[in-house]
Amino acid sequence: MKKRIEELRSEFHKRLEEISDKRALNDLRVAYLGKKGEVSALLKGMKDLSNEAKKEAGAIINTLKKDVESAIKSYFITLEQEELYERLQKEWYDITWPEKTSVGSIHLLETAMRNLERLFTSMGFDVLNGPEMEDEEYNFTLLNIPDDHPARDTQDTFWLSNGKLLRTHTSPVQLRGMLEHKPPFKFVAPGRTYRNEAIDATHEHSFHQLEGMVVDKNITVANLIFTLKQIISYIFENDVEVRLRPSYFPFVEPGFEMDFQCQICHGKGCKVCKKTGWVEYLGCGMIHPNVLRNGGIDPDVYSGFAFGGGVERLIMMKYSIDDIRHFTAGDIRFLSQF
Repeated sequence: MKKRIEELRSEFHKRLEEISDKRALNDLRVAYLGKKGEVSALLKGMKDLSNEAKKEAGAIINTLKKDVESAIKSYFITLEQEELYERLQKEWYDITWPEKTSVGSIHLLETAMRNLERLFTSMGFDVLNGPEMEDEEYNFTLLNIPDDHPARDTQDTFWLSNGKLLRTHTSPVQLRGMLEHKPPFKFVAPGRTYRNEAIDATHEHSFHQLEGMVVDKNITVANLIFTLKQIISYIFENDVEVRLRPSYFPFVEPGFEMDFQCQICHGKGCKVCKKTGWVEYLGCGMIHPNVLRNGGIDPDVYSGFAFGGGVERLIMMKYSIDDIRHFTAGDIRFLSQF
């Protein structure tokens, strides 16, 4: 084993001399110090040695490990210094440039998306992402919306010359998540979506959605209500009352519209909530058995709920914004308020 250790030491230093960037250095570190690296292999090979031999071999292997760690750490510092020197040679500062310049900020929508992701990860949800250019199968068919289904008329989108389309919701990400994960699981799918419709104060051709899904044994509507209440209360920083109304969506059964109590009049009725005291926000329900089957999940064993809503609509309610077009108009006067 001594001979093998010395060979590895010599081989390591030879490979180290050939490295010129940090990525290659990290690959070398993993090759020697990773779980499946050379040092780990040496430690595993000690099982057949006698106790005396194990003691001697262990000391030599430990010396090799420290030598490798020290060499990599030292060389990493060297590479850092070389990168800094090169950057300083390329960059320069114009001392005549005015010191007082306007400072930008993170867009209101991006802030809201980050906060929502932070909320869901704190509740144990995974955050999934998927393509905005989608297949018809994932956007419609596998979500229980076949070719002749009238629900397609309400989700007209932009079709591309390659036969694909711009997704109308982030539900395809949920479906891909079902196919890639085994239950139980819970995840959210935030992102930009598209609809081919007329633009006005409450409608845009592109907007942001956040959809969520939970699949496990014995999931009920009560779990859905609790989750939705947590979302709304977190956004408005208040214990907000919510309610469900029966509604139809092809991918859930039963389906609901979720309303929350108007945060302008607190349920008394105003022009924002059209004198009802409630604001309609998102669609939700128990996942349709056909969708579970399409995702490779047995609906006789597992159940789940799904929900999805527009992020812009939620922000508009929170900050009393009266036109959705403000988000993309690029007006600094509007953006600088947040």
